[in-house]
Amino acid sequence: MSELIVEVVRSGFVESVHRARVLAVDASGAPVMRHGETATLVSPRSSMKPLQALGMVRSGLPLEHELLALACASHAGEDFHVDGARKILAEAGLDESALGCPEALPQDAEARNRAIQAHAEPARIFMNCSGKHSAMLATCAVNGWPVETYLDPAHPLQKAIRATVEELTGERVAATGVDGCGAPLFFVSMAGVVRAFRSFTLADEGTPERRIADAMRAHPEWTSGTARAEAALMRALPGLMVKAGAEAFDAFAFTDGRAAAVKIEDGGDRARVPVTVAALRALGLDAPELDELATPPLLGGGGRVGEIRVRRP
Repeated sequence: MSELIVEVVRSGFVESVHRARVLAVDASGAPVMRHGETATLVSPRSSMKPLQALGMVRSGLPLEHELLALACASHAGEDFHVDGARKILAEAGLDESALGCPEALPQDAEARNRAIQAHAEPARIFMNCSGKHSAMLATCAVNGWPVETYLDPAHPLQKAIRATVEELTGERVAATGVDGCGAPLFFVSMAGVVRAFRSFTLADEGTPERRIADAMRAHPEWTSGTARAEAALMRALPGLMVKAGAEAFDAFAFTDGRAAAVKIEDGGDRARVPVTVAALRALGLDAPELDELATPPLLGGGGRVGEIRVRRP
């Protein structure tokens, strides 16, 4: 497969490069853009959160709208994210002491500064996966499942999620690991990820898949953050559902089934969004707001001295 290279250009010189794997398909599911070894296994990391949320909804999780979007989130720890996670827990009769994710400070700079000024300690509720973990605990509460072991791959919750992942990807999970938040991590193919994301946006209205897609698209700041690129992409392209994952993974699907998965080989997250924009444009999805996301600035002395860009053919 041909290589797709992202260049880091400073003062006119290519200072660094990143290599990307990309698989993008049109509305019929036929490949339109393919770069790198897309057949090898990947760990989509948090790009799998919509699939995990679907397993929870199918198991009785009673969330809707912005709180359902938060269940799919890698959030920035802004006040509304934290309040939303606490609301999910409270409605399940739980509090943040039940969370099994690591302690952290908010990722959002303003929220983190407020927490520091208030002498707040790192807390599980601030961690970017606390929305998903709160939803996992709420699902356990609905079903009477034990909450203490909800992260164990043998727990009924995680078994239900794994079954959902295998159904939507159309393949058996090749291996199970541990994500950064402590939840089980499933290794699948990029084609499986694309297949799964298409199933959300192509689903009939009112189905659990469509409810999740609609929640994410209606409340993009709840799935990421007010200033995050994923929210900017969904605001710029109504009908787009996109979810980022750690180690520079991205997956998206559009209303008509156009979809893609992106993986930056070295995990360099600065290259992720330019490649995602390139995949969107290859599928005919574009908007003026995407220009700066396609070539984010490289700074020197506080001013723009270069950019990060997909190498031109």
